[in-house]
Amino acid sequence: MTRLLETGLASTTLRSAKTTRDGHNRPIVVVTGMGVITSLGEGKTENWTKIAAGESGIGAIRRFSTHGLKTRIAGTIDFVEVKPFSSTTLAERLADIVTEEAVGQSGIGRKGDFPGPLFLGLAPVEVEWPQREEIARASGEAGFIDYDILLRASGGGRFTQVHARYQFGSVADHLCETFGTKGSPISVSTACASGATAIQLGVEAIRRGETDAALCVATDGSVNAEAMVRFSLLSALSTHNDDPRSASKPFSKNRQGFVMAEGAGALVLESLDAARSRGVKILGVIAGCGELTDTFHRTRPKPDGIPIADCIRNALADASMTFDQIDYINAHGTSTPENDKMEYLGTAAVFGDRARAIPVSSNKSMIGHTLSAAGIIEAIFTILTMEHQRIPPTINYDIPDPAIPFDVVPNKARDARVATGMSNSFGFGGQNVSLILRREPG
Repeated sequence: MTRLLETGLASTTLRSAKTTRDGHNRPIVVVTGMGVITSLGEGKTENWTKIAAGESGIGAIRRFSTHGLKTRIAGTIDFVEVKPFSSTTLAERLADIVTEEAVGQSGIGRKGDFPGPLFLGLAPVEVEWPQREEIARASGEAGFIDYDILLRASGGGRFTQVHARYQFGSVADHLCETFGTKGSPISVSTACASGATAIQLGVEAIRRGETDAALCVATDGSVNAEAMVRFSLLSALSTHNDDPRSASKPFSKNRQGFVMAEGAGALVLESLDAARSRGVKILGVIAGCGELTDTFHRTRPKPDGIPIADCIRNALADASMTFDQIDYINAHGTSTPENDKMEYLGTAAVFGDRARAIPVSSNKSMIGHTLSAAGIIEAIFTILTMEHQRIPPTINYDIPDPAIPFDVVPNKARDARVATGMSNSFGFGGQNVSLILRREPG
């Protein structure tokens, strides 16, 4: 009798141990804290309420003069003020806000003592126009001013604050000092996939057993005049200035370009073992991460969608899942003519006929394209979709594109059973990441 009890106890212990490992015998990685800010507002509650209601955060740019610009709209976060303005300083402030929310919800560690590393996705950092103009004036030169003149003028310690502000690692260093993350903070910039890349790095660190927890953050405050000019020169932006709220039209036949936007998101990731030992609520599971970088073009996606298909396949394989287990796709859906079509072709190459039946939506129709922060913000919205069992709409979807026969959730949210979702991020230069998210550990 004792031997039977011991055998049964051992079997139960073995089954319990297995439930904390995935199909590849790695620690299951779960989400225990989330923070988000977009042009719709601050925090999960406000953002979810508005995005589920199909509200738009796109409006006219008032931060700087748009005279002469083809595009005069964006999803700016003007309710968070930074003076003097710089995109890097705004990005840092947004990162502070969402990290505070995520760590607070998780209840992990002590204030200023996060028990794990930081992985941060953010835009490339460079000295902005106002600071360059200040250095140029200091040079005393009246004619053409090149970078050699700026470098000479910036020496001597007069512009040390500018130098410190515009180091690529400055935002990560600030977060590390503020929240007490462990080890050297890692900053990544993989274009529109940066936020998803930050999540993947955190997942992999936990799976390798290097840490039981990771803080993954992505932030972008890049709506400035120079960035607007650069994207306009690529003919990438919507010029639907007269009605900003209807400018972003993912998967619609009359789409013409994306809408730049700002935002940030943060996730606290933990191993399932660690989360259970703390007795903390599990918000979702990062079941799979897939990435693939192609070298087709510096900005354009490969038109046949093959790299996207392979990226999705990598994510499914990493999650030990098949395409028919995906209940919902939170699409990259930028509203550009090429990208949206490429995304459908890549998805259809994996999902076959089911690509026409699985619900698809694009958060960018409401919040715009938050660039480096998009991957993490949209992962958060995917987790909230599973929590509420309600799929946010793709607004402005009035003229379907027959070349993209997705089951787009049009204009109003749809109640649906969503146990597993896929969130896609396909960036400039072919930097692609797909995430498989589950509501509960499998």
